[in-house]
Amino acid sequence: MPLSDLISIQPEKSEGARMTDADMFKSVRRRPGLQIWTINKMAMTPVPEQAYGNFFEGDCYMVLHESLDSTDIHYWIGKNSSQDEQGAAAILVTQLDAFLGGSPVQHREVQGFESAKFRSYFRNGIIYKKGGVASGFRHVETNVYNILRLLHVKGRKHVTATEVEVSWNSFNTGDVFLLDMGKIIVQWNGPQSNRREKLKAVLLAQDIRDRERGGRAQIGVVEGGSEGDSPELMKIMTAVLGKRTGQLRQAVPDHQPDLTGNAGVRLYHLSDVSGKLVVQEVAISPLTQDLLKSSDCYIVDQGGSHVSVWKGKGASEGERKEALSRAMSFLKAKSYPSGTKVEVMCEGAETAMFKHLFKTWTEPNQTQGLGKTHSRGRIAKVDRVRFDVMELHADPQLAAQERMVDDASGDVQIWRIENLERAEVDPDTYGQFYGGDCYLVLYTYQRANKPQYLLYMWQGRHATQDEITACAYQAVNVDNLYNGQAVQVRVTMGKEPRHFLAMFKGKLIIYEGGTGRPGVVNPDPGARLFQVRGSHEFDTKATEVPARASSLNTNDVFLLQTNDTCYLWYGKGCSGDEREMGRAVADILPGKEKQVVMEGQEPAQFWLALGGKAPYASDKRLQRAEPLHRPRLFECSNQTGRFRMTEIDGFAQEDLDDDDVMLLDTWEEIFLWIGDSANQSERQDALTYTAEYLRTHPAGRDPDTPIISVKQGYEPPNFTGWFNAWDPHKWSGGLAYEEMKKKLGDAGSFSQVAVTVNNTDLNQQDGGTNGGGGGDYSAPGGPAGISSPPSNGSQGPQFSSDSASADTVPGPNGALVLSPEQLVNKGPKDLPEGVDHSRREDYLSDEDFESLLGCSRADFKRLPKWRQNDLKKKAGLF
Repeated sequence: MPLSDLISIQPEKSEGARMTDADMFKSVRRRPGLQIWTINKMAMTPVPEQAYGNFFEGDCYMVLHESLDSTDIHYWIGKNSSQDEQGAAAILVTQLDAFLGGSPVQHREVQGFESAKFRSYFRNGIIYKKGGVASGFRHVETNVYNILRLLHVKGRKHVTATEVEVSWNSFNTGDVFLLDMGKIIVQWNGPQSNRREKLKAVLLAQDIRDRERGGRAQIGVVEGGSEGDSPELMKIMTAVLGKRTGQLRQAVPDHQPDLTGNAGVRLYHLSDVSGKLVVQEVAISPLTQDLLKSSDCYIVDQGGSHVSVWKGKGASEGERKEALSRAMSFLKAKSYPSGTKVEVMCEGAETAMFKHLFKTWTEPNQTQGLGKTHSRGRIAKVDRVRFDVMELHADPQLAAQERMVDDASGDVQIWRIENLERAEVDPDTYGQFYGGDCYLVLYTYQRANKPQYLLYMWQGRHATQDEITACAYQAVNVDNLYNGQAVQVRVTMGKEPRHFLAMFKGKLIIYEGGTGRPGVVNPDPGARLFQVRGSHEFDTKATEVPARASSLNTNDVFLLQTNDTCYLWYGKGCSGDEREMGRAVADILPGKEKQVVMEGQEPAQFWLALGGKAPYASDKRLQRAEPLHRPRLFECSNQTGRFRMTEIDGFAQEDLDDDDVMLLDTWEEIFLWIGDSANQSERQDALTYTAEYLRTHPAGRDPDTPIISVKQGYEPPNFTGWFNAWDPHKWSGGLAYEEMKKKLGDAGSFSQVAVTVNNTDLNQQDGGTNGGGGGDYSAPGGPAGISSPPSNGSQGPQFSSDSASADTVPGPNGALVLSPEQLVNKGPKDLPEGVDHSRREDYLSDEDFESLLGCSRADFKRLPKWRQNDLKKKAGLF
């Protein structure tokens, strides 16, 4: 039998005494969201939240993500990390998995080859940074501006930014580059870069500004094909990079392997007979679920592109603990590339991708039609029972798995962001959130007779960028009130974690737009429709959807609120528990009368309020308690000459972009969604490539599975029914590139910034150990000198009006600074000679500016004009 079919591998043994779980994982917080640690000498050091998405190339990281559906542990390997660090990461991920009860899915991530799931955690992109812990670099706090670096931005759906030499030699005509100088970030777009890449780079630049610089940085954009349109920005780039000579390099193609639809899937059985691990091939695709025996462990090999390890709940403890090291030995024996993706999962916690490799897949005790929902306990036992919160106290590992720090019976305090400040919310309205607002929700609970704090930052879909930034500022202020003990969790509208839902005891209502501010009258929307999802008070929320018949879904409960009546509409696929929660939400909605309406028995007034009857998602398959196969969404591309798919994890309507072709695989049907701006080649080849995807599917899918083409704006109900709160009037959830670019401000404003840079010093920096990183700097996630401040020879550029701060904007007649007494409450004729009365705030010092107007110059500039004038009037400067 050839080596590829029968492999004997000696089990690997860990060295050294191990710390107790309590000591090793004392920084692990069992809460929803993301937690990241860097690994140093077998210890896990927490990474500050503002540095999330920044990864040192010389380090390894542990990334824990908990959501409503799953718990995932990723260990990330930098390309320059040592073998010792990589070995420590492999040991720690196994120990952390055991500490969390064995339920998480383990993933091995290699720099440059990260999985779609891992990339989805960092919506604005990943930044690869030079150096690492061993070089004395560290993650530090925000608001440090002594920075000079050049980031090479690549990618369409999920971008990566790699530090490169600060030189024109690093540029090419096909990509986007960010020249980050601390208080100024210049985005340079290659002439051949596309609109999506430019938009993603703008979002990354804004993320750096808001998260790392506290909002105090200017962003400018240079179109590489029209540099003459941005003379001031080009002066800055030339001052830093020197004069450009010769032609830029041509675009570098994205040579990425085609990892989709490999039919050569093989199943291997693992056993440790006589102390020796034996890997025996037992089947090739199409695979069936009955091949997996609970008493053993298995490896599923997708042709070397992806390796999955499945641990049966009855496998020996040794086999389960050594599963990850077995997978690594398997890669070596097969001579697979170092970037091969590896994941380890337990029976009962299989990923959607894993299940799709099998021709059929059923869950234990799976219910059909109406019935109770289920919650998963420890992975060795999977029961479909109603969640009992009392079990959290008896089993803390269940608490971790359910993403619940407690039973959500603690104290709740809520503030709304109003005029960029905190304003307390009336407790009578707790649980009502408006899409035009941002909120801070402080949750206080007791552990070991000591108060613990969770601080949620809820961001409405229609809130302004200024409000979102102010929400982050105010979260820091609240955290400081509690001596920095609060665990901060950012919550975007529509993606609320389970504990957040549980705090409101089944009475959480999310309005699509408007504001809850007192004294503000929202426009009368007429009839309002709410989609209710949840089966008990720990997982229920009502989300406003467009008040039209096409928004209905046979699987859910809906509330239709009119001036006279609140209709409770029960779809045929909803359960009794879901109906009970629908009634609970209806009790807090204003309405003179509550009326129950069963699907198919609606009165005429019901349809009249919705604008008439229309088709909606009523397929009988939607009436299942849980689909046989979870639907999966992919972004499709043929840029490399072959059909490729990038999976969108935890997809929502916002992931459907108008310049993409998307594939929604619901198993019994395949939808091909074509955005309005998708390129012509992808449109023409879409059906051909989708048929190829189906033909090569590892599970041996029926080749006659229907393939349905769907055009943007014309989605049928059997497509929209797979999305929560579908709205045909919104797509990306953000601004188009040109709109985003306009919001950054007038490029001419950079004419007020003088840059003094010694090019000789820059050349010396480029040759230093930081590989062009621009000397010592202290951005979160970036290298930082740990002792003395940087010398003049290692500083980034200094911005000033002839050497002052970038926040100090000189007056129109030069660097003229006046006292408040000379400017406040003065008529135009009473001002000093030469002062422009309409811009008198420009003549204040930075300290006086913030004292009078309550914000920095950078924050002030980003406010709308009416808001600026309002602040000036209150300060006596108008």
